[in-house]
Amino acid sequence: MRLTVKTNLAMRTLMYCAVHRGRMVRKSEIARACNASPNHIAHVINKLSQIGFIETLRGRSGGLRLAIPPESISVGRVFRLFEANVPFAECFAGVENQCPITAACRLRGAISNAIEAFYAALDDVTLADLVQGNHALDAILAQHETA
Repeated sequence: MRLTVKTNLAMRTLMYCAVHRGRMVRKSEIARACNASPNHIAHVINKLSQIGFIETLRGRSGGLRLAIPPESISVGRVFRLFEANVPFAECFAGVENQCPITAACRLRGAISNAIEAFYAALDDVTLADLVQGNHALDAILAQHETA
């Protein structure tokens, strides 16, 4: 299993915001810290804002910050929201499915169970679990703060 770039960047963006919880952060800071293009980060920020995980403020003193406490953001929920439209295998692709054995294949059920177990394991992990007391992460992300 491999996560999409957007899911990965969503988690990095949320972690950046959580580490810098006392202030508004800028898209450019996150892009530098995440080694990503500002355009990719903008797409992720838009979706995180629509979901209600972050709030954005336009203008000179604008930026973004967490809209809810990090303890309320489940990693499993973030993954589900960003990975929901990405089929794990061809047989999960709906009308695009061209697999000739789908009607008789039992692998899809096993994969579904495994995917749900994966998400369930992440449901108990919160954004706070990833950042609180993580001094190494603090040090890495502090390098990308703006003055």
